[in-house]
Amino acid sequence: MTERSEGINRLSPSGRGGAERRVWGRLPDGTRDALTDGLAPADLRTALLDVARTRAAAVRPADLLRRWRDDRFVRPADSDPRVLAEVEARLWRLLPAEFDGVELSPVVPLGTCSAVAPVSQDRIVSTVRATEVVSDATNALAVEAAVRRRRQPVAGAVHLAASHRHLRAQLFGPGAAAHFRLFTLVSSARDTGSGRTEAALLARHLAYWRRVLAALPTAAAPRLRYTVLDDPVVAERIGELLPGLAAAGGVDVVEEPDRERGRGYYVAAALRLTAQDGTGPVELGDGGFTGWTALLTGDAKERCLISCLSTERFAALAGGPR
Repeated sequence: MTERSEGINRLSPSGRGGAERRVWGRLPDGTRDALTDGLAPADLRTALLDVARTRAAAVRPADLLRRWRDDRFVRPADSDPRVLAEVEARLWRLLPAEFDGVELSPVVPLGTCSAVAPVSQDRIVSTVRATEVVSDATNALAVEAAVRRRRQPVAGAVHLAASHRHLRAQLFGPGAAAHFRLFTLVSSARDTGSGRTEAALLARHLAYWRRVLAALPTAAAPRLRYTVLDDPVVAERIGELLPGLAAAGGVDVVEEPDRERGRGYYVAAALRLTAQDGTGPVELGDGGFTGWTALLTGDAKERCLISCLSTERFAALAGGPR
């Protein structure tokens, strides 16, 4: 999913074993076990806060200035916040009334991503207070959706949206920032059989993203694609709903049967938002079905669809506020 697509493969522990062995080898035997299992959470937090406080006390103004200049985690974004605010306001205006907006905290519980998805904790910025900086708002929204679903009747549904700045620890390549804004959707509802729930949720997200992409200039060639992942029943139900989407006009919804990226992360079906700029294809967004709310609620019949859009990439193509 735009930047998310870089994080759907779990890192092999062997890839970082050398550095870990070097660090733990410099400490007394049993230190790692004491920190990971031997201390109660509150005691571990006390120890880590003491370390952070001691290190912070040694920071000089020159050190702070150097970190501000050189640390990719803390550098301000290149995007103009006034342009982003206009774009995000447009996205909120287009959002159907059944979606509830959620203003997320900057942090979520430790393990919010890795507990339900194949994402390494190495790619996430963890804190000393058993939390982590939001690296994927769809995971956070899925937790909120699970909480709300438990309060609902079985036949209910939850549709949530958020606009949030994400921070990822992995390197994306030259010129790519460690943090970026995404506009995210999460929907969760109970399976009613024969792929009907999946098709209805997917049609809801596709219809919204079509309205969003319609704001782009024709030259950007926006495309909305979907892929059914080895589920012929879901494919049949989606096929029944697509003519209604096509009749509404606007950006084409195109099947992408050969998509392989995201298999194992998404189930049942996936979607992708793309466009063109002066240099070639641009990935604007991504999404698909996950088992997250099923895991969180302990109900295998729960279905969860996530999707997102990179507002900074979208703003660059849209040419600013209108």
